[in-house]
Amino acid sequence: MVMHRNMGPFDTTAIGQGEMPLTIENNLGWDTGIETIHAALDAGCRHIDTAWAYYCSGGEEQTGEKLVREAMDSWKGPREEVLVATKVGHFRNFTDGKPTWDVDGRPENLIRRGKESAQALGVDTIDLLYFHRPDPKVPYAESVEAIKQLVDEGVARTAGVSNASIAQIDIARSVLGDSLVAVQNQFSPIYTETIDTLRHCAETGLAFVCWSPLGGYRKPKDETKFDPFRSVAETHSVSYQQVVLAWELALGDHVFVIPGAHRPQTICDSLKAGDLVLAPEELAMLNAACGIR
Repeated sequence: MVMHRNMGPFDTTAIGQGEMPLTIENNLGWDTGIETIHAALDAGCRHIDTAWAYYCSGGEEQTGEKLVREAMDSWKGPREEVLVATKVGHFRNFTDGKPTWDVDGRPENLIRRGKESAQALGVDTIDLLYFHRPDPKVPYAESVEAIKQLVDEGVARTAGVSNASIAQIDIARSVLGDSLVAVQNQFSPIYTETIDTLRHCAETGLAFVCWSPLGGYRKPKDETKFDPFRSVAETHSVSYQQVVLAWELALGDHVFVIPGAHRPQTICDSLKAGDLVLAPEELAMLNAACGIR
């Protein structure tokens, strides 16, 4: 059974399916996307994470949310058990002919996009709606107020913030109160700068959701950072990706991970990480290798 943890009112899996690779550039096609989500759900995953902005630059908007809807509609399992989270505030465009990301945190945009997300997902109420990324052109509290309005109107049941600093998390707490249940920030062996927000979430009773928990694949990364994890993986006869996820989950009972996957085999491997028990000395070694004290 895939490890479960509590996130606000939800009992869901600590390892979720990050949907982004299935609908942005270099994806393997719609059918493989459906197959991958179904494989995750059949293996016990009960946490799917998508976003309004998960589509190819220049292509049809919201394809990620639409893929999730079709996957959920065609899945034969218990839909009511699955937490589906999405995010608003990002969008895709081209800069110098290259696909890029941009932000729009204006309240009127967030409210419109939140309602579009519910429609694309085919739900009256989104389980968990994140403010995707701060917009430097808009005061943070004003953006978060828009998310609160969507919760108050019943468009979303709970709220989260993503790519947020401690100060921004505290602003969101003051605006959203108990409706705020999660913070989704980048965190992995190659990106530990957000350990302060991970710990702040533990202190304030919020879930901390690691995006790109395996380091991501869109940008070159220092593969040597994963050598200690490969060493531990050999000892346990598992993939190093499982060791990375197990290490992250061991950082606190409030930690969740949403690895992305292009195909069923990789997400099914990741879902086994909750069964991997790392020894205290292994965790200490991995923490030290990542500069975490």
